[in-house]
Amino acid sequence: MYSDEIHDLVYEAYSGLSSAMGAGSQFYDDGQLEQLPEGARQWALGVGNPVSHAGLAAGEHVVDLGCGSGVDVLLAADRVGETGFVTGVDFLAEMVDRGRSFARAGGFDNVSFIQGEIEDLPLPDDSADVVISNGSINLSARKSRVLAEAHRVLRPGGRVCVTDLTLSEDELPPQILTHPSAWAG
Repeated sequence: MYSDEIHDLVYEAYSGLSSAMGAGSQFYDDGQLEQLPEGARQWALGVGNPVSHAGLAAGEHVVDLGCGSGVDVLLAADRVGETGFVTGVDFLAEMVDRGRSFARAGGFDNVSFIQGEIEDLPLPDDSADVVISNGSINLSARKSRVLAEAHRVLRPGGRVCVTDLTLSEDELPPQILTHPSAWAG
């Protein structure tokens, strides 16, 4: 499959969501879930909890690649405090709007949500201390480009914390490798 086809499949799968089951909430402890505004928990679509492993500190600037509705953005914002800032980037306007809504509802002033591609981040060089991502890089057909962009926006000494799904393509038959559901789900 071509990268444009994969992009379109992922777009169709996620833009059509009008409600979510919150299966990703299983990766967060009760204290983290209680920090989220009403309704945000069911939009936890990730496959892990990068915020718990990123070692975030007060004052840091964090970028969340493929932030979805912003669950990890909000949790990271709490960790970096008033002197820190978190930027969530997602290619779906619906998810960016949802993240902004949850941020307003929760009173988070140290966050922003930007619609953009994680393969071409709309952020300046050397602007982030930490890049996180939760189940989004696997959805890109250009994973090496995503990692290059993460490197570009990181300040010297910055760090990356990713939770994601990985498979060896050598172990999968072609009918699965080329199936739309395998790329979008």
